[in-house]
Amino acid sequence: MIGCIILYSLGNFLWILGIHQSVIYGSLLGPLLLINITQNMAAYAANEPIPNILTDSLVPNFGMMGGSGSTICLLIATFIVGRNIATKSVSKMAFIPGIFNINEPVIFGYPIVYNISMLIPFIFVPAFGIFVAYMATAIGFMDRTVVYVPWTTPPLLNGYLSTAGDWHAIIVQAFILIVGVLVYIPFVKINDNVLQQQNNLK
Repeated sequence: MIGCIILYSLGNFLWILGIHQSVIYGSLLGPLLLINITQNMAAYAANEPIPNILTDSLVPNFGMMGGSGSTICLLIATFIVGRNIATKSVSKMAFIPGIFNINEPVIFGYPIVYNISMLIPFIFVPAFGIFVAYMATAIGFMDRTVVYVPWTTPPLLNGYLSTAGDWHAIIVQAFILIVGVLVYIPFVKINDNVLQQQNNLK
């Protein structure tokens, strides 16, 4: 789990530098997680014990809600406390795509790229989501992921489907979502202050 979180966090850090995180996820982490979900699917079909917790369904569904950085949490946080007209406008336009885990409008429009104000939550919230989902599975609160769902499946639904209909997955995702919003809120305020100061210098 630790190695997975480190690699995934490194991928998200690259986004801040303008480098797509698939450099890490697609090349190093993704293939291993894909093998794990394939093994789980085969075991589930054969009615055998499910071998793996970390899979290509658990990591993105619980650590990538709304896309890289779990930016659906950022959008909600912006709706709650955001004061900057530009970021609020971007958030409104990006919300519907974000529900389907498409967050390029946020990455480049908010923006996330080269935005140091968003560095901590953009890395922390996904790592937290993976950790919580792993622990919830390890203690038996949530079933292991046994279904490979399309990446555009909305949060809450994708967790439910990937665990073959375990409603506990919805609770886990909702908890991660709420905590993610709370984590993003102070950084939205920081970002607003930075933008205000930049405007004052013009």
